[in-house]
Amino acid sequence: MNKTAIVIGATGLTGTHLVAALLQDPAFSKVKILIRQPWAHARPRLESIIVDFDDAERLASALQGDVLFCCIGTTIKKAGNQEKFREVDYGIPVKCARIAYEQGVSQFALMSSIGADPHARNFYLRTKGETEEAIQSLRFRGLYIFRPSVLIGSRKEFRLGERIGKYLIQLFYFLLQGRWKKYRGIKAATVANAMIAATKHADTGVSIFESDAIQSMGAS
Repeated sequence: MNKTAIVIGATGLTGTHLVAALLQDPAFSKVKILIRQPWAHARPRLESIIVDFDDAERLASALQGDVLFCCIGTTIKKAGNQEKFREVDYGIPVKCARIAYEQGVSQFALMSSIGADPHARNFYLRTKGETEEAIQSLRFRGLYIFRPSVLIGSRKEFRLGERIGKYLIQLFYFLLQGRWKKYRGIKAATVANAMIAATKHADTGVSIFESDAIQSMGAS
């Protein structure tokens, strides 16, 4: 394989691991990251493209390749309110997916969240579910949706809710068995590895991976 990968959310926790893994993978000849600010990490085969996600013309030029990986996400606290949160977690992935599909990108790997449901009462999970639903309607040749549990790894910013959730899940890790196993915390690097693995299997249609399946895929 000699693919071009495109990454949205490359500077976040999972995105950072994803870019590093892609650059080490001989199956990908180029890794394009779409970022809003300059990134001083020049690497062979890495192309950094500064974009305004409101600029459809610029996005159409940047979103040309074989596989689109989306790890973008924020929190309501960081965004400021629910509307701005939705602009990031729904607006950017869906807009980029539509443009990429029009540009001929055939595979899309989306990092969503455990519990994502377009009918959920919880705003966060409902937004994630609506994002999945909107992207599924585009009919990519291969769409891979990942629903990880609490991510384990070092973030640049402090997230109190995630820190508490991570502590509780690790505390009860071995008690989470059977259908509860998918709620175990998972390393961001494992999610990144699983996303890459799914695109290599080249399955067609929509594939949804819950956190326990992601653990198996990404750890092998």
